Amino acid sequence: MRRWLRYLAVAITAATVVLGVAAVVMLVVAESRGVPRPSEAWAGLLLLLAGLAPACVGLLVALRRPHARVAWILIGGAFSVALVMTADTVAGLALYEDPESAVGRWATVVGEEWPVLFVWPLALAYVFPDGRLPSPRWRPVAVLAAVSAIGVLVLIFLAPELEGPYGTVPTPLPFELDEGIFLPVFWTCWVGLLLSLFGGAAAMRARYRAGGPDQRRQILWLAYGALLVPLWLGGGWLLSWLIGPAFYVLDGIALVTFQVWPAVAVAVAVTRHGLYSIDRLFNRTVVYAVLTAVLAGTYAVVALAVGMLAGGSALSASVATLAAALAFRPLRDAVQTIVDRRFARARFDAVRLMRGFLDDVRDGRAEPEAVGAVMRLALGDPTAEVLFRLSETGAYADHRGRLHDEVPGDERARSAIGRELGILLHAPVLARGPDVLHAVLAAAAVPVELARLRVELRLQLAEVESSRARIAQAGYAERRRIERDLHDGAQQRLVTLGIVLRRMQRSLPREARLLGPAFDAAVDEVAGAISDLRTIAAGVRPPRLDEGLAAALADLARGAGVPVEVTASSDRAPPEVEAAAYFVACEALTNAVKHGSPTRIVVRTAREDGLLDLLVADDGVGGAAPSTGSGLPGMADRVAAQGGTMTVDSPPGAGTRIAVRLPCAS
Repeated sequence: MRRWLRYLAVAITAATVVLGVAAVVMLVVAESRGVPRPSEAWAGLLLLLAGLAPACVGLLVALRRPHARVAWILIGGAFSVALVMTADTVAGLALYEDPESAVGRWATVVGEEWPVLFVWPLALAYVFPDGRLPSPRWRPVAVLAAVSAIGVLVLIFLAPELEGPYGTVPTPLPFELDEGIFLPVFWTCWVGLLLSLFGGAAAMRARYRAGGPDQRRQILWLAYGALLVPLWLGGGWLLSWLIGPAFYVLDGIALVTFQVWPAVAVAVAVTRHGLYSIDRLFNRTVVYAVLTAVLAGTYAVVALAVGMLAGGSALSASVATLAAALAFRPLRDAVQTIVDRRFARARFDAVRLMRGFLDDVRDGRAEPEAVGAVMRLALGDPTAEVLFRLSETGAYADHRGRLHDEVPGDERARSAIGRELGILLHAPVLARGPDVLHAVLAAAAVPVELARLRVELRLQLAEVESSRARIAQAGYAERRRIERDLHDGAQQRLVTLGIVLRRMQRSLPREARLLGPAFDAAVDEVAGAISDLRTIAAGVRPPRLDEGLAAALADLARGAGVPVEVTASSDRAPPEVEAAAYFVACEALTNAVKHGSPTRIVVRTAREDGLLDLLVADDGVGGAAPSTGSGLPGMADRVAAQGGTMTVDSPPGAGTRIAVRLPCAS
């Protein structure tokens, strides 16, 4: 059975092709003989060629699935259109040669069956894409459509008079129906056929609402063709009314589209190639069709009002054009929002979420770096991740500032955000529905740019902090080197020189004892130089720091000149951290004694969780201003160079409290 069905499909398709070729040949013959139907001949040729599209698609589907109803609707529809158009061509030739030609009359009867142009797409609307009705409840509607269509076609065939190419042609049938019976039945069937058109649209809507994502897009492909026809016919009528009858050719193009597009929809539904671009295509068509109609109405109303008030066609046209231009953008946004809310709810919700996030960012209620989390929510993809492209290096970084020399090579798909702002890693399934994805990417461009700049700035600041820490460590190492050079170099040489001078003094003969005071003076100068060098070395780095920060602070407290209570942790920290804490404490004590007039100073240190805390508090006059002088700003710079923080609390009359926290993980 399946084999015979395939043979039958091939035979009908071949017959359709033969009819089409025959019609083309007869059209050429008609042109050569001067048959006065050039425009209709051109339209007929176009329709015949267009009829080959459903025939070919139907044959391909029938060869794969011989029992598919959709395939037989395409094949039968293409054959009926080819038969009717070929008969119309034959009628034109035969009746031009002989107005009483029997062949011409019978061809006119068949050629008048033009409703077949709409019947087979209507049948497809009821059963597309799986060949079944949306539900059993649609059987009465389908029966009404079938009875109405068959009734119209049969009654046209039985009509007492026919509208031929050159006037009225009497029926070739041996009998005639009474018009009192014919007309009421015909118009009843005709009204039923018109109602069936609305039923086909309702059937597609019902299947769309009940179907999954793939089936919905399949329905949209077929509905798009049905939408184009009234838009094109209406547009052609409007242009013909405004410009002239030359644009009636658009009506013919719309009819051709109505024959070709269902075949395109079936081909897409079968192959699923390009299936998902229909969302955007359908959306944009509806938006711009409504927008065109509203702008045309705006133009007409403004032009009419200005013409009535001020007169002058040039002025009214200029003002109407200006009004339409000013209204274009707000009208487009409003229409796009309405269409998205109705026909693209997922896209509408996703864009609304992204725009709400952008408003929160502008108002300071959200951080731009959270754009990745918002995009995950908008796309419904928990695996989505945003990587920002750094303009300086071309590398990528996430919202935490972690660098990626290359994009992670996992199974996720990649989509660019803006012009080299970053990329979105997402589930590959999102690429199959790009309408929502593209809308989210476009809406995320501004927050992604803000987040990218902030991440890049944080990375640069981190590099500056790291550079400052390296400079501080290099300075600390240099101070230790100078201290060692002073202790092991110049100081030792001076000590040796003093010993040598004493030995020379003791070895002087009796008669040279007069030089003793001079040697004593020289040794005293050497001792003074050694003391100065020790003071300088202690200023570079106190020697007691080698024993720990607690020992160095204890020595510092003994020479402060006021009572200093020191409570220091014995836990050791890295040398550069202990040096920074010591010099901060030294500067704080100096400032307190010099400017605060305290009676008591407290110095405490503690190490916990990788941090070294230093507190210097006094009971002096307070009022220390961090922005004045060089002491407190210098202390802050020294702390910041180690990646730490410093806070100063110095209310007037209540003393000064300086708290320092330094990272010291080791």
